[in-house]
Amino acid sequence: MGWTWTIIGLVGSLCLSIFANWRAGRPREDLRPWAISWRLVLIFSGFLFFLFLVNAVNLLGVETGPDQSPFSRF
Repeated sequence: MGWTWTIIGLVGSLCLSIFANWRAGRPREDLRPWAISWRLVLIFSGFLFFLFLVNAVNLLGVETGPDQSPFSRF
């Protein structure tokens, strides 16, 4: 995956997180439940943002993974 898709994913997931946070904080006047769980969308988009961020760090040349961590495999 190249830089183009990584930046599109970062911006897209960040925008979706901001929108889901805004929608999750709005109360409904008719007191019915939402058709979409906006908090679940917020968690999912935040996870996607983290994955794209790790991908961007890997594209910069930093190696990530269990073999490179200070608590590596024994």
